[in-house]
This record gives sequence, C-alpha cells and structure tokens, in this order.
Amino acid sequence: MNSVHIPNELSELLADSHMQIQLSVPQLVEKILSRQEGKLTSTGAISVETGKYTGRSPQDKFIVMEESSQGKIAWGTNQPISEKVFQNLYHKVLDYLKQKEEVFVFRGYAGADIKTQLPIQVVNELAWHNLFAQQLFIRPTEDELSSHQPGFTVISAPNFKADPVVDGTNSEAFIIISFEHRTVLIGGTEYAGEMKKSIFSVMNYLLPENNILSMHCSANVGVEGNVALFFGLSGTGKTTLSADKNRRLIGDDEHGWSANGVFNIEGGCYAKTINLSRDKEPQIFDAIRFGTVLENVNLHPESRVPDYDDGRLTENTRAAYPIEAITNIVQPSIAGHPNTIVFLTADAFGVLPPISKLTREQAMYHFLSGYTSKLAGTERGVSSPEATFSTCFGAPFLPLPATRYAEMLGEKILEHSANVYLVNTGWTGGEYGIGSRMKLSYTRAMVQAALEGELNHVETVKDEIFGLNIPLHIAGVPDEVLQPSKTWRDQQAYKKKAKELAEKFKNNFTKFTNVSEDIIRKGGPLA
Repeated sequence: MNSVHIPNELSELLADSHMQIQLSVPQLVEKILSRQEGKLTSTGAISVETGKYTGRSPQDKFIVMEESSQGKIAWGTNQPISEKVFQNLYHKVLDYLKQKEEVFVFRGYAGADIKTQLPIQVVNELAWHNLFAQQLFIRPTEDELSSHQPGFTVISAPNFKADPVVDGTNSEAFIIISFEHRTVLIGGTEYAGEMKKSIFSVMNYLLPENNILSMHCSANVGVEGNVALFFGLSGTGKTTLSADKNRRLIGDDEHGWSANGVFNIEGGCYAKTINLSRDKEPQIFDAIRFGTVLENVNLHPESRVPDYDDGRLTENTRAAYPIEAITNIVQPSIAGHPNTIVFLTADAFGVLPPISKLTREQAMYHFLSGYTSKLAGTERGVSSPEATFSTCFGAPFLPLPATRYAEMLGEKILEHSANVYLVNTGWTGGEYGIGSRMKLSYTRAMVQAALEGELNHVETVKDEIFGLNIPLHIAGVPDEVLQPSKTWRDQQAYKKKAKELAEKFKNNFTKFTNVSEDIIRKGGPLA
C-alpha cells in the first residue's frame, strides 16, 4: 500500500456512519454496559478486565524506520520496524475496523501548555478504551473541538491479532509508532496503558525538538508556589506522593519543563489501586467514582464493591480518572519552575537510604542510572520485583538518546537552583523476601521535610558505600530507619548486598561513553 493512501483510508473510515465520535462519559458508560465490555461498580466506576495483557508489553513496541526520524532515534533501546510492515498492518487494522458495527473516536490534546500542545485523536474498537482516552488525555472545549485538527492519531484494535510469521511482529500484540505518518497503531493487547504511554513516547520525541524537557514524573505545588517534581517508574510512588492534601496537584505522571515552567502532558491520572484504602490514599480512593475506569479489580459478585486487596488477576490493578476528580489541583495544569526534585526508587536490595540529598553530580548520575525494581504486574511477565536500571526513570518511553534528556535536566537544575533528593520507597531491614516495604507514613514525613526546606541545613552522615548524604534526624521517622545498615540484623550480609548493588551501578554506567568524568567520580558509589 502506498503511503499516500494512509490519510485517505483513515478519512474514509472516520466518515463512515458507524463511527461514534466524541461521545459523552454517560453515553460511553451506556455503550460499555450494553456491549458487555464491563460492569458498573458500587462507586459508579466501570470495572473491566484486560485479558492476558495486564501490563505493558515492551517487546512488542516498535518505531518505524523512516528517513525523517531514523537518524535521531536511540535504536539501542527502541526496536525498529520497517515501513512495509507498518503499512501492511495499518491496512489490515483499518479493514478490520470497517467491519465493526461501532468504532469510537475521541479528539483532544496532549500538553496543557497551549503554545506546544499536540492535538490528538484516538480511534478505538472498544468503548471502554475510548472512555479511558477521554479520562486520561486533555478534553477540548466546544470551541476547541470545532477547529481541532489532529496532529497525531492513535488507532487501537485489541481484538485484531497479528500473525508474527506473516506480519513481521514478535507476537500477536503490536504497538507501532510512525513519526512520519503521525500515527500510533495498536493491536492484540487490551491493556489501555499502551495508548497513554505511546502518546508519552511521541511527546518525548517532539518536545525536546522545541527545547522543552519531557519528564516521566508527577508534580505538585505548595501554597507559596514552590513546585516539586517526583521522578520514578510505575509502582515507586509518583501518583501516591504527589496527591497531597496540603499541595495542589499539577499532574501524576508526565510533564514538560519549558522556559516558562512546568506543565502536565495529560488530563487525567492512572493510579495503581492494589491495597488501596481511604486511610492511606484518601484523594485517590475518593476519585474513583462515575466515569472512572477500573482495570482488573475484582468485585464482590452481588454488592459490586471493589476489592482493592485482591491481586489474583494482577498486582497492576489501575484506576483511570480525570484530574478534576482530585479536589486539590492546579487549573490549567501549569506552574512555575521546580524548587525540589525527588528521584523515587523501589530498592529491592534494601540497602539504599530512605532519603538522601544529592549533589549536582550525584543528581546527574542517579538520573542517568534510573535504578529501581520492576514491580509485579507493571510489565507482562514480571511477577516479583526485579532490580533494573531505566535511564532517566523512563527508558521504555524515550525515543531520543538518554544523554539528551539528562543534559537538559542538568542545565535546568543549575539555572533554577533546584534541590534534588533520592528517596527509596522500596525495602528496609533486608532485601525483598526478608525485609519489609518502607512505611508510607515515613516516606511522606521525609518528603514533606524536603519540600518544606527542613533538610537544607540538617546534620548528615555520608554513606560509606554509596557516598550519599543521609539526614540523621527527621521528625516522624525513627532515626535508625534513616540509615539502612542499622535496620539489618546481619551487618556482613548488609555490606555484601550493598557492595553488590554498588557494582551493578558501576557496570550499568559503563554504557555512557560521553559523560563527564566528574559525574562518574563524584556522583557514583564510593565502594
């Protein structure tokens, strides 16, 4: 199929009478129930199951090799696919959708800053996927909709299965981004997070081209306008820690940092719900209401009350809701330059301190390292925590070389004198399986102290293995918790495990060949 046919074929599909365009939330809920795609819960939310794909499928994500972009893409971390394979699947998926009685379309935006926002449209086989898109992306006003011209299109047909032998994919599932055709093509997987993260990948390509740093982080702002960023992979606490009753939420997962300040890329939140309770996370708990999409959360068969402690389907249970469901937010989702930056890690080794203040060199080292543990369910096939390094705390979503994002962050830290902290929300008192997860109340107290400037001049001790500066006292946190070695019964086991992780840091960092020696020498482990 010739590439000039791509926009024409899509236009033909969108002009068909079976297209359901820009349905309201109640209309989509009615469709979901009548099509038996989901169930209504006691909270008014819609509950759905995503089948065997309960998390992202990184091995099935591709970027099309195209003349206009292939010289810019970091192919070591992004899988290439040919133009021929893309066009063949594109043609098949559109033919498949043409046979459906109904196809659903949402038109909106990515990026709260109107100067750089991307108009998008999402074409869905499933009504609940379209509701998800409406809740997660930025919803247009009637005036905006009247002049909306999509700059990128997501086409999602989860029940269309690829044949790897015939179609050139790795499995039945595929997530393909074409920057030349401004299209994301998704099939074979019902996990809705693929739509969200594909557009994030697109923004991670487009924003740096406009000298705007795109970031995998949550953000909030205090009463006096002090902005905080929380970097981290899924499951490290970005959404939880940014939902703070004393601070207004800017966004929970994806942001841009321009010359004017920080802005949210999305219009909603995609919160993990495993073990969710009103006591621990009241804002998230209360946000789950009519219009929310609950993914893979088991319900009581009669009362339809969600059981957030039930992880039988997956540990990666989720709630997708519009940001307006959080009571304390910034509208529009734009704020000034950050004063505080927090790198979140879930350390499965149990040896990193729960909080430490970073020098500029340490900040750059840990940003490039992006150490954490993949938590159960966030990716297909991950059933227990696995130590991993995800550059810039978002490697799966970064089309460009990692150093491009790191250099931009380093410049902004210097320009705006931001304080940077490394916070471990993972294990304490031993590695995974022996120790326990850090108490959320302790993490909140430590983060609060950092945001309020209470850690700017406190007494610290330098960790002899990682070289990190650890506060000796923080209100609300037992002193011994602050120093990992004091939480382990077996000191020899602690040192062995800490040195093992330090060696992993060093080995991982050898892949960065064009990084300043100062960052390696002053930023990395001492041992």
